[in-house]
Amino acid sequence: MKEVSQQFDVAKHFVSILEKDDNMSPGIAAMTTLLMVLEKTKFDTVQEFHTTIQSAVRAMRDTDKPMTSVVSGTELFSRFITLAKFDDKTMDEVRDIMLNRGKMFLAKLLESRNVIAKQAITFISDGCRILTHARSRTVREALILAAQHNKRFHVFITYSAPDHHGEQMAAELERAGIDCTLILDTAIGYVMETVDMVLVGAEGVVESGGIINRIGTVTMAICAREMKKPFYALVESFKFCRLYPLNQRDLPDDYKYNKNTLRDKAKAHPMVDYTPPNYITLLFTDLGILAPSAVSDELIKLYL
Repeated sequence: MKEVSQQFDVAKHFVSILEKDDNMSPGIAAMTTLLMVLEKTKFDTVQEFHTTIQSAVRAMRDTDKPMTSVVSGTELFSRFITLAKFDDKTMDEVRDIMLNRGKMFLAKLLESRNVIAKQAITFISDGCRILTHARSRTVREALILAAQHNKRFHVFITYSAPDHHGEQMAAELERAGIDCTLILDTAIGYVMETVDMVLVGAEGVVESGGIINRIGTVTMAICAREMKKPFYALVESFKFCRLYPLNQRDLPDDYKYNKNTLRDKAKAHPMVDYTPPNYITLLFTDLGILAPSAVSDELIKLYL
């Protein structure tokens, strides 16, 4: 069995990708890292390949980056590249097949945000007022595409404590010529009655059709439902994960907390929360526009 650490530092490579490209999802960065593992490691058996990939995923999970899409993305990636028939192939040929399938899989996923944005802009009309939470790269791309289609609208963005990613989101949208207002997280209820819709991203979509996203999302969803506002989630299919949480406590700890704070959970602030499917109107994905109830069927197809 070959340890990936003998070839190169998996965790360092994974983190460096995210630091160099602020627009990249941790899930995409994790799959890009696994491609590098494939390129740099020689395998004598398929079992050795699986062991090495598992070791690489563990190394990435030991960083302080968001883990939800890392876990779901690497599971799908590993499954997809091993679906080919390897009978009568040498290990070098098997490795080349896996590399080609991995690159094809990744290239398709890199188009996901554009596919989702094109779906979402049909729901954005001139003069509408939109509420979003924190900084979702997928939501940002949809809003910028809508503006490029000459639609005029106003976006309310939460600061999103404790890291205030909403400020970055507002700056990016304003550079694209989109009118924005930054609001306090506690102002969600006040603003909700004035908006036409809520658009959020997601770090993960669970089997029930609920989402895992930046802390405060469930509060926004509950408020939207109470005030009868549509609540839309924009999310790539590689973030579909095989989890079925019933409440906040059911989320894995490494999804909820940064690695640095995991040792003292009693004092740590969770970074994400779980929004049940009954609060979500629709999911915009690269697989199509889905009702939350359709997610379980799509997961079955993905893992067949």
